[in-house]
Amino acid sequence: MEKQTVTIYDVAREAAVSMATVSRVVNGNPNVKPATRKKVLEVIDRLDYRPNAVARGLASKKTTTIGVIIPDVTNAYFSSLARGIDDIAMMYKYNIILTNSDENGGKEVQVLNTLMAKQVDGIIFMGNQVTDELREEFRRSKAPIVLAGSVDAEKTQPSVNIDYVAAVAEAVKNLIDHGNQKIAFVSGSMEQAINHDYRLKGYKKALKDAGIAYDDKLVFETDYTYKAGQSLEPALNAAGATAAFVGDDELAAGVMNGLTDAGVAVPDEFEVITSNDTKLTELVRPKMSSITQPLYDIGAVAMRLLTKLMNNETVDENTVILPYGLMKRSSTK
Repeated sequence: MEKQTVTIYDVAREAAVSMATVSRVVNGNPNVKPATRKKVLEVIDRLDYRPNAVARGLASKKTTTIGVIIPDVTNAYFSSLARGIDDIAMMYKYNIILTNSDENGGKEVQVLNTLMAKQVDGIIFMGNQVTDELREEFRRSKAPIVLAGSVDAEKTQPSVNIDYVAAVAEAVKNLIDHGNQKIAFVSGSMEQAINHDYRLKGYKKALKDAGIAYDDKLVFETDYTYKAGQSLEPALNAAGATAAFVGDDELAAGVMNGLTDAGVAVPDEFEVITSNDTKLTELVRPKMSSITQPLYDIGAVAMRLLTKLMNNETVDENTVILPYGLMKRSSTK
């Protein structure tokens, strides 16, 4: 038999107080006598009453709940962003519903609709790609939406990022300064704006500034997985590459270990620079050089921006660009 849901009415009846009193206790309102508070809390414990955020929200038109859409919850990049979101959400007393979209455009739309059905007050989107279909759903949403660590070339939504073009250009310039002429560009799908409109642009800019011709045989599109990186060594070798910029840390770890397994010495014979500076960069040997992003801050600033939008406060800047850096470790000379 299904367990009956305990309601605020049941708690009020058992404690012999009004529903308003139970509500005050649950919401931490100080205007309740200590003895009454103690009695109500005992009943809440005994009946295992869980206040329903959605029901509470219907009364106030606010659920104090935020939906967060992550493409891959196991990727250290997105989990670092989520920590920043979570800390600020707690500070402003918002609950979070975390959803995983498996880097699947269709599922992202589905997840977005599920969150809207749950009457969330706002949404933070961290997908790798903002499709036209998704943009249409964003437009339909009554709740404000902020992109965190995600880019939309059309800039239809408020977002928090670093300057990916400048960051990649600086990373590739670093490899050129070490005498590399054939630098591979390894990333996920070129259909993703982050790769095509930002990272590749930065890569091309660095080559152009150094007077090196762009060669599409040095551009590798693959999955964001360790295995995909590991299997790239023969292709990198065939293309004559002596260095690589990689658009994901797990992918970069695969590239580096694939080279090492094939007897290629990193960094002496082949240099690798990655892009997200997650914990993974320190766990591999050699440790990986990387673009650094203030991941926690991107999440925290996105959440703060969302609280302003939810409260209809004035927002000076819809597109927030945070500073990046370059961390040189042992995978580059």
